[in-house]
Amino acid sequence: MDIDIDFIDSRKTSSVTDTRLSSRKVSKQEPASFEEAIVATQFGKYNIMLAFLAMLSSFCTVFDTSTMSYTFVAAHCDLELTLNDKGLLNAVTYAGMISSAMIWGFLFDVLGRRKLLIIGFLLDAIFVFMSVLTQGLPLLLVSKYLQGLIINGPFAAVSAYISEFHCAKYRPIYQMIIGTSNSFSSIVLPALAWMIMPQNLDFQLMNMSFHSWNIFLLISGLPAFLSGICFIFFPESPKFLMTCGENEKALKVFQKVYSINTGQPPETYPIKYLADETKSVNNRNGFEGTIGRQRKKQALKEGFSQLKPIFLKPHGMKLLLTCFIFLFLTMGVNMLRLWLPQIFQMMTDYQVDHDGASAALCTMLDTSLSAPENQTAEECFVNIDNSGIYINSIIVGATAMCGNIVAATLIRFIGKNKILFVALVFSTIFVISMYFATTPEVAIASSSIFIAGGSVSNNVMISVAVDLFPTTLRTMAISMGMMVGRSGAMIGNFIFPYLLESGCEAPFFVVGSYMCVAALLTLMIPNTDMKPLA
Repeated sequence: MDIDIDFIDSRKTSSVTDTRLSSRKVSKQEPASFEEAIVATQFGKYNIMLAFLAMLSSFCTVFDTSTMSYTFVAAHCDLELTLNDKGLLNAVTYAGMISSAMIWGFLFDVLGRRKLLIIGFLLDAIFVFMSVLTQGLPLLLVSKYLQGLIINGPFAAVSAYISEFHCAKYRPIYQMIIGTSNSFSSIVLPALAWMIMPQNLDFQLMNMSFHSWNIFLLISGLPAFLSGICFIFFPESPKFLMTCGENEKALKVFQKVYSINTGQPPETYPIKYLADETKSVNNRNGFEGTIGRQRKKQALKEGFSQLKPIFLKPHGMKLLLTCFIFLFLTMGVNMLRLWLPQIFQMMTDYQVDHDGASAALCTMLDTSLSAPENQTAEECFVNIDNSGIYINSIIVGATAMCGNIVAATLIRFIGKNKILFVALVFSTIFVISMYFATTPEVAIASSSIFIAGGSVSNNVMISVAVDLFPTTLRTMAISMGMMVGRSGAMIGNFIFPYLLESGCEAPFFVVGSYMCVAALLTLMIPNTDMKPLA
């Protein structure tokens, strides 16, 4: 019954928007709001290009945070890595993200999206390429930290940037496209590792030794480099321009989008004037003056005082709720996600040592962890016959991608909040079921559904956050939520090796408890379905 009411309300909201747009065509001189202006651009080629750009950009964060999980498999002998070293390498990227979250969010909300997206992605590519030169643990730690320091801002801003080119009808769908791309990148990454890691690609250059995992790191930097180049050819967000009072520039962007989508000349765009959104922004945020009327240096100088409203009513409690949900969600998902390849490696090693025989997941983990870890370089052995690791990781990524596709299909009919709650409940159930897995197949299936639920939850939560906050605070709010969440992910990856060593129960029940708390907190989120972007 509730779903039917929501559906009727959504239809009413859509009808109101269409009616306003129709009246706008009759009276073109009346200033149009952003929502009316973006609907008038229609949906077409430009939006499809944005979808491909969103897909490419979404690869970067997954690659930055996940490459180490596959590098460990081939590089643990070359770099003499212990279990705690692996936890440190998984965590250090998140430490970089935490360090820069507030700065990036502030800069994107004050200076705009496009230029900083270009700079951010290109800098990230440089630091990924720097990691290729790694000959020991210190340089790898520094480069991974710098990658996290840079990529945190562009990742949060991409969600805001893409949303600000779409009306309420398409915004949740595009966030799910980004989520599906994240899952697809989780398929691409192990596939790349499978093609490269087992190969004998050792060579010397300038007194430095390079191996297959160095080549893997090099290729993983290409999405960031290509994303930075692509953003050069895209305009600034029209929503941001309107918020800054630069309506003439915003109108040109709308005309360009309309022309690309329809094939008509830009002059035929039906909207001729845009509403002054700076007044509503001032009233909503409680400060005087607008970024568009200030010089950039002045905007930077006064920017922090403009962020004060995010901690006050009506945004303060929504920010607190958003941060807590991101904390438990991101901590739970990434504690286990980044260690799955290592767990699959332990399963493979057990089968190799036991003539292909398998056992319950906990039995295999306990046996592997009881083996001596302190080995010399001569004693250290890399098992290159480990295709099962990559196949299992591809299965996990494919399941997550399917989950996001299903969620993207249903989100308009069911609503964001309900999908978010159901996905978190599924994640809670199946991560705990891993402890009871009696065969590797059951463990892989349970981990796949857990990751799928976590992926859907994360992407829907970003979509919710986009709708909860106004333009001048949106990127900051998302960045702060992600900062808190990644703080949890960093801490989680520090403690996960100790949880593994303490016994099989702790990792799965601890992660399950985090997901359960996140699910309960989502019940407090206000409904934002089909509401205009503030």
